[in-house]
Amino acid sequence: MIADPAAKKPVRYYVGRAVLTALGWREEGVVPDVESYVLIAAPHSTNWDLPICLGVAYTLGVDVVWVGKHTLFTSPLGPFYRWLGGVPVDRSKSKDQVQALASLFDVEGGRVVVVAPEGSRAKRKHWKSGFYWIARSAKVPIGLGYLDYRRKRGGIGPLIVPTEDVDADVQRIHDFYERITAKFPENFTNIAFRAAGETVERPRKERRDLLGRARGLLHGMGWT
Repeated sequence: MIADPAAKKPVRYYVGRAVLTALGWREEGVVPDVESYVLIAAPHSTNWDLPICLGVAYTLGVDVVWVGKHTLFTSPLGPFYRWLGGVPVDRSKSKDQVQALASLFDVEGGRVVVVAPEGSRAKRKHWKSGFYWIARSAKVPIGLGYLDYRRKRGGIGPLIVPTEDVDADVQRIHDFYERITAKFPENFTNIAFRAAGETVERPRKERRDLLGRARGLLHGMGWT
């Protein structure tokens, strides 16, 4: 959803601006001139991607809802995540998930739904294709949202309207993100969809002690 440039800026704009300023980031580019679209959030290799992504969206004036794993919303921060526009998804129950998320667009005035196709900060073999089929089902385009850690700039790239040629669409997405740098480039998942019949990959959880978590936090903020 596009904000009216003449309207008074909402509180979330100033929240987003504060987040980006504190972390040394800037938004760039323009907002797509459409009311509804699926917005890719990529690359995703650190927990800091979420606040930076929301900061970019808020400062650009884009009112978003975002899809996150359901365990985020069972924590004490669950109500806060919902207030930020979070929608929980249980990835172990994939049946009818695409249609359920496509129904998020059944609102008056349009909606922008943010999805992180990598699904995990850990490197995987493929992107999750749900975002693509959600867009196809809801008959909305796909916006290529990006966070470029090399330049500390974030924004929304071109819109892609899904066609009958899935491979060509995925190649266009791949070509765009090829020049975007993740916080941890070695963890940026290959932009390809899992082939039919291929086993679903289950990423191994990294176990870290308190010191390791603190180092990861500081590194994610760019302080180490």
